[in-house]
Amino acid sequence: MGTTSPRLKIHMFPCLSDNYGFLLHDSENKLTAVVDTPEVSAIENALAEKKWQLTHILNTHHHWDHAGGNLELKKKTGCLIIGPRAESGRIPGIDIEVGDGDTFQFGNYTARIYDTPGHTAGHIVYYFESENLAFVGDTLFAMGCGRLFEGTAEQMWNSLQKIMQWPDDTKLYCAHEYTQENGRFALTVEPHNRDLISRMSEVDRLRKKGVPTIPTTLGMEKKTNPFLRPMSGDIQASLHMQNAPLTDVFARIRQMKDNF
Repeated sequence: MGTTSPRLKIHMFPCLSDNYGFLLHDSENKLTAVVDTPEVSAIENALAEKKWQLTHILNTHHHWDHAGGNLELKKKTGCLIIGPRAESGRIPGIDIEVGDGDTFQFGNYTARIYDTPGHTAGHIVYYFESENLAFVGDTLFAMGCGRLFEGTAEQMWNSLQKIMQWPDDTKLYCAHEYTQENGRFALTVEPHNRDLISRMSEVDRLRKKGVPTIPTTLGMEKKTNPFLRPMSGDIQASLHMQNAPLTDVFARIRQMKDNF
């Protein structure tokens, strides 16, 4: 399983029960990064398959299924660990702390860092503007968003609005295969959304074959992800929240998903 942008090579592979791992490879500079470290054996197998040597870890947040393999991989490879400044005390082995507005230079490629609190207090995402792609961790999922474990609904809505400013054709690499369940929930709050109905038909077809639904695109999420659509008149009507503040609508959607 893998996809390749025109220059930066991306290899996606399954980890644990529903995580995805992502290898980024700059062949000119012989650099390889993994986005988060959910499962050491799966990461090592992917590196061996591609014949790449790990040089960097890019952490999005501190949860064990994202940073749990840091120290073992660092011990084995000597790789540099980049992670959120706001969670530096919780990122094992962190070498370089980054936060909102910073950039990280990965060989020929520049990642712009965005603070996206909500799922955790210091979650970040990595946006490679020149490559038109981003690694969004657990902030945004296909037709979903992360649970509010450490942040507020207002923080998460503000975080999602940052992502919504990117071009619609931006590829979004989410950290989990939650799409089918997220879509089933989305249909309960916006059942007449034709784009959503069509997408769910495709998602069901893909998952029946065991095919990943990641990456997605920002444009597709704007059309079908209820967490990016609190301004939808249909969603507001279904929640009996016409003309309510968007933060309140978002909070209600998140609460409903938690209990779905």
